[in-house]
Amino acid sequence: MPLREGRSSVAAECNELGEAQWSAWARSRDYFETASNGLALLPDTFELDLPLERHYGLSGSLTALSSEVESTFEANIADGSRLILKTCSRPQALESFRFQSATLADLNGAVGVLAPKVIPTLSGALMFEEHGVGGYLQTRIDGVPLHEVPRTPSMLYDVGVALARINLALASIEAPASRRPVLWNIACWPRLVELEPYLPEGPTADRVRLAMARYMEFVAPHLTTLNWQITHNDPSPFNMILTGDGVAFIDFGDGGWSPRVQDLAIAAGHFVTEAETPLGGAEYVIAGYASLICLSDAEIKLLVGLIRARHSALVLINNWRARLFPADAPYILKNVVRAEQGLSILAGLDESESEAAVRSAMALDRP
Repeated sequence: MPLREGRSSVAAECNELGEAQWSAWARSRDYFETASNGLALLPDTFELDLPLERHYGLSGSLTALSSEVESTFEANIADGSRLILKTCSRPQALESFRFQSATLADLNGAVGVLAPKVIPTLSGALMFEEHGVGGYLQTRIDGVPLHEVPRTPSMLYDVGVALARINLALASIEAPASRRPVLWNIACWPRLVELEPYLPEGPTADRVRLAMARYMEFVAPHLTTLNWQITHNDPSPFNMILTGDGVAFIDFGDGGWSPRVQDLAIAAGHFVTEAETPLGGAEYVIAGYASLICLSDAEIKLLVGLIRARHSALVLINNWRARLFPADAPYILKNVVRAEQGLSILAGLDESESEAAVRSAMALDRP
């Protein structure tokens, strides 16, 4: 894929555009290439000079954690507490930090929502910036990552309820840089066909092509009828933590302006694993979500198409990145097998069968 430099200033301004202007910009090649550039790089490898004391008045040590673009560290503070530090020197990452820190700050105190809390700097700012490097510090969520928790109908229902709660809270938030170019944003889906050469030939490649063709025919023309707002945009089992108080959400780095139901499509898609049911076992995620948010007719009709398109995007983007960074391929491809499985399970549903399956799932009671 051709990548071009020098678009960060344009990307930073996109949050100031009106709805019609942003929609046109999001459909453009410039948006897609700017978003692609953000994932065509590995995290910074610069030497940290421990910004904890200078910006936060804290002393401690930093341990690097896995991350796609931004550099993420566990901060082990001298008093025994543990925090999470995110930092980077790239303009796109700094825009993402502005979005993440502001969103987390606004979510603080939202009823029923569990998410990290931002630690203000000594000056009271949500993030620090100096000499081209920026970042922010947040609390660490203690619990068990959802991908390590046995999947039961009641757990999946609780995931749906927690996701609905955070979507309701996010609906009232207006964060900076929410419309920055992000390759995981649905605005990029029509151009992801350019990544098809990176797919290994076989049944998965065929299913991806079919799913994206069906998305363009049956889903994309109706996106304007959906409710748009700020969303998490990556509520995967790796970004959800089961705590003693319920399901918490971490890593808002892909978040931004999207159809609200996209979060449900992404979360439900991660649990399409059982061929015995029409929606592969994701029924109770949908039921839990629908217990708090009544899905519109359009959302019901488009949900399965959105799930298949997200599965396809995950396969396309991660195969492309794995080719760019072969040494990091195991980490990059960690969710691809699950997406391939989901595509296989949902491939046989036509549009009327998909709608009927979603309506049946919505009628389920908490197990």
